[in-house]
Parts: sequence; structure tokens; C-alpha cells
Amino acid sequence: MKTAITKLFGIRHPIIQGGMHYVSFAQLAAAVSNAGGLGIIAALTQKTPADLAREIARCHDMTDRPFGVNITFLPTVTSPDYPGYIREIIQGGVKIVETAGRNPQQYLPLLKDAGIKVIHKCTSVRHALKAEAIGCDAVSVDGFECGGHPGEDDIPNMILLPRAADELKIPFVASGGMADARSLVASLALGAEGINMGTRFLATQEAPVHEKVKQAILAASELDTRLVMRTFRNTERVLNNPAVERVLEKEAELGKDLRFEDIFEEIAGVYPRVMQEGDVDAGAWSCGMVAGLIHDIPTCGELIARIMSQAEVLIRKRLTSMLEEEI
Repeated sequence: MKTAITKLFGIRHPIIQGGMHYVSFAQLAAAVSNAGGLGIIAALTQKTPADLAREIARCHDMTDRPFGVNITFLPTVTSPDYPGYIREIIQGGVKIVETAGRNPQQYLPLLKDAGIKVIHKCTSVRHALKAEAIGCDAVSVDGFECGGHPGEDDIPNMILLPRAADELKIPFVASGGMADARSLVASLALGAEGINMGTRFLATQEAPVHEKVKQAILAASELDTRLVMRTFRNTERVLNNPAVERVLEKEAELGKDLRFEDIFEEIAGVYPRVMQEGDVDAGAWSCGMVAGLIHDIPTCGELIARIMSQAEVLIRKRLTSMLEEEI
């Protein structure tokens, strides 16, 4: 299948693996890229730029196909060494960067001068238009269904994607609620040029996370996520657990008086304990509503091949048959 996204990034299939904290290591990115999609390494999971350089080298050892690096620009007082991370991305020969969080405009000249294609994650049409205006090559449009940060507008993809298609000139992929061939075909019909999957790739054999994390996703339904940190306008969709319930109770009780220190124990620094140690109740961790559509743990190759073969059947048989004249 050829779309503007496959052509832009030089990949076989219009499927991108999301950049996920303590998940998007070289082995997952390489597995996705080897299967014809676009694998992504999460830069900030690596503690230093030197660590990222080693992770990029590991990925090059495992695949000769394109892969990217995610850089999330955080609203923190003490910022990570973004110039250092970007330097290692450039020196590591990476040609695709996924940016997220705050506006990446400050760092775009460095990336563009190195011939790097940039795709920015957006949760609204206005942010997508800004990304287009500052020179991003593509955007990933995240609907309200997505795991992680869905923004504050609460617009689901059935509305957000065609709105993006109405306004944007650069290509975009759909993110949030993406799991299978139906997700891909529907996204293409709504104007996207591909899909970005996060939670679905968590439940794959190559995902370097504890088996209990994968089983928690399989056990969850579409009803088992919650929205936390709405008070701070930093909303995050997470899988429900006792720690999340405590956060929600504190938000309801304290209201505008809530301080981050009140929920620090349930929010900060929990990812190593969850993803690596399998303590799935340690705190709040991102998960999309799409968990309700995930019922197995395939390899990345099996998953992508299944999506593409079933998408072809949907397009060529089911949809095309609807256009046939009645006998």
C-alpha cells in the first residue's frame, strides 16, 4: 500500500509505532521497521545523549530499514539536554524524528539542516496547523481515545480526522484507537495517510516490557481507562488501578487546591516499576481505550502482516462490493 506517509518516510506499510516511555527501545523499533512499518525509539527513556547514541547504534545493528526517534519537549523548569539528544540523532544517521509535547520550532532548524523529516504529535487541528506553519513534514493527529495525553478538547477521531483533512496540506496519520485493519481503512477513509499505534504495540512479543503489563492490556476492556490530571490541564489517559483511583479521589476532594505533590507518589517515576518489574498497580501508566480491541500478543511481523492483508480484503471485497450494481 502506497500513501503519502510511506513515500515520505520510505517505508512499506503506513503504520508507525508510537514513542512510548520505557517501551520504545531499539528491539521494538527494529521489529516494527523490519516488518515494514516505522519503528520509533523514545529518546528521553535514555538517561543521557550518550545512552541514546548507543540505543540508535543497537537499532542500526538490528535493522537496515528506516526508523525514527521520538523527542518529547517537556514543560519542566530543568529541561533535558535537547541539543545533546539532537546531536546524537544527527550523528547516528537517523532521518526521521517524531516530536511531541511543546512546540518544537526552536529545534527544527537543526533537524531540517540535517535532512531529517519531522512528524509532530498534535491533539487539535489548531496545533496541527501550527506544526505545518513552522515547517513540520507531517503530523500525527491524536484523538480523545488515545493513551497518554489527549489534550483538553476531548474531540474523538471520527470528528478530528476529517477536520484535519479539511485544513491541512501536509500529510497526517491517525493516532488513538488504532489496533487493526478496520482502524487503518477507516483512518484512510477519513483523510489520514496511515496510522500510529502505541498500546497495540505494547502487547506484542518484541515489546520489552514485563509480561504482566501485556496481560493487563489483554484483560482490560474499552471501559477500563481513566483520565487523570485534568485539574492541571495536563490530562493523561491511563489504565485504571488502585493508584489511579487514589489520584481521582484526591482530584475530586481537593479540586483547584490540588498540588502535584499531592499525587506525586502515584504519578512520578512509576514507569520502571511498571514496565520492567511488572508492578502494574505501582501508579498511573498510559493506556488507550483501544485495549478493548486487543486480544492477543503477536509478533510485530504477524501484527503488521495481518493488518495489511485484512485491510486489502476490506477495501477490495467488502467496500468495493457495496458499489456493485444490484442484479
